[in-house]
Amino acid sequence: ARRSLASPVVSGVLCPCGSPRAAGAAPGPAAEGGGGGGGGGGSAGPCGRSLCEASEQDRRLRALFQKLDVNRDGALCIHDLAVGLGRLGLHRTELDLLKIVKAGDKDLDGQLDFEEFVHYLQDHEKKLRLVFKSLDKKNDGRIDAQEIVQSLRDLGVKISEQQAEKILKSMDKNGTMTIDWNEWRDYHLLHPVENIPEIILYWKHSTIFDVGENLTVPDEFTVEERQTGMWWRHLVAGGGAGAVSRTCTAPLDRLKVLMQVHASRSNNMCIVGGFTQMIREGGPRSLWRGNGINVLKIAPESAIKFMAYEQIKRFIGTDQEMLRIHERLLAGSLAGAIAQSSIYPMEVLKTRMALRKTGQYSGMLDCAKNILSKEGMAAFYKGYIPNMLGIIPYAGIDLAVYETLKNAWLQRYAVNSADPGVFVLLACGTISSTCGQLASYPLALVRTRMQAQASVEGAPEVTMRGLFKHILKTEGAFGLYRGLAPNFMKVIPAVSISYVVYENLKMTLGVQSR
Repeated sequence: ARRSLASPVVSGVLCPCGSPRAAGAAPGPAAEGGGGGGGGGGSAGPCGRSLCEASEQDRRLRALFQKLDVNRDGALCIHDLAVGLGRLGLHRTELDLLKIVKAGDKDLDGQLDFEEFVHYLQDHEKKLRLVFKSLDKKNDGRIDAQEIVQSLRDLGVKISEQQAEKILKSMDKNGTMTIDWNEWRDYHLLHPVENIPEIILYWKHSTIFDVGENLTVPDEFTVEERQTGMWWRHLVAGGGAGAVSRTCTAPLDRLKVLMQVHASRSNNMCIVGGFTQMIREGGPRSLWRGNGINVLKIAPESAIKFMAYEQIKRFIGTDQEMLRIHERLLAGSLAGAIAQSSIYPMEVLKTRMALRKTGQYSGMLDCAKNILSKEGMAAFYKGYIPNMLGIIPYAGIDLAVYETLKNAWLQRYAVNSADPGVFVLLACGTISSTCGQLASYPLALVRTRMQAQASVEGAPEVTMRGLFKHILKTEGAFGLYRGLAPNFMKVIPAVSISYVVYENLKMTLGVQSR
């Protein structure tokens, strides 16, 4: 079989069977372009080939490293990789090369020394092998277009067989329209994986889109991320991004709460007037009332939601590493309900703190004690029912719109790669989240008014149904959408800020980009 121009070098470094070469398994005489067979005797490796001395593997690795180290300084920078790979017939973009260096650069000096280079190759090959096996549905050692279509369809990504064939052509070197392990490895080993294996990871509707709502479907993590402990770093990065994002958009969030509770036909609060009123009453600092508890509840809710989601996935009993769309909706809605039930008193506190007047409470604890002594424990669960009911329309519409936009993009623009780029992801996340909020907003408004009931002196006790009827009767359907403008105004900055902070926190925590 004809191989890529990089095959003589790459195949000489790593075992053609794809098994890890920790013991130094070298290709035998049958390896194409492998640079000769080494170690004729000795014990057999996973592929049945003989094991060579560790020094032979080291020699091959150093030969590849020296070919790429064009300026002979003992380290590979982006320029070295660009020139070296170009000489081997592998042309990569600057962004691709940056990702390779970033993935292997352990000491963060912006380049790869020999040890970092070796570690990158070995680690990357293991990942490629796992992905190859997951796509090889027939278990015949080859991937065809039908297997690609089926694998992606199982995970909610719909592409035609013609599109799958276009993706295959970029890796198929012998014209068979199938990819064997060698072709797969040769194409991807010195290339950040941006085709088939990362379509799902690129397109995952991730928690990086933090818009301050608590109804989003949890993130999913690969088996490797769970085994290596990377999942908690993703959660920490996501939590930090959410905290910064919510703090930056807190004035808009507080204005939304005030408009939900106090705005009416007779008191038509506008955005400028609302901000003016808040500053006049409590100064600029009052714009952030309620933000402290809003940030504090990120950590417990994320942790509980993640643990519940993982348990529900096991209960569903799927053998898929990632759930299908309807399974995600079911598991995500249940996990959201469990997490919200656990931290709901903090939701009530957040609303009360946002609505408080200057000097009313000395802090969160004082507010909690005041509610408990005057209204009892039941006050901490006011608005619970509309909150739970809002989870399904939010998560359902959010996921449905995201999947529709994703598949529309893939059908129209996916040719040799399905990497959508940052702006497409942010746009899809923003639009789907906005639609989800629009669908569940009336329930969110009723929840907020029920949470705030006792904060209004002499306000009668009302039920969810009674409140809906009252709003429709006195304010019309428009009354169910009070505060919608500032709520939508915060979506784009919230998504953008959370994404930027998330990416920077991932780098700080040593999390590899997906």
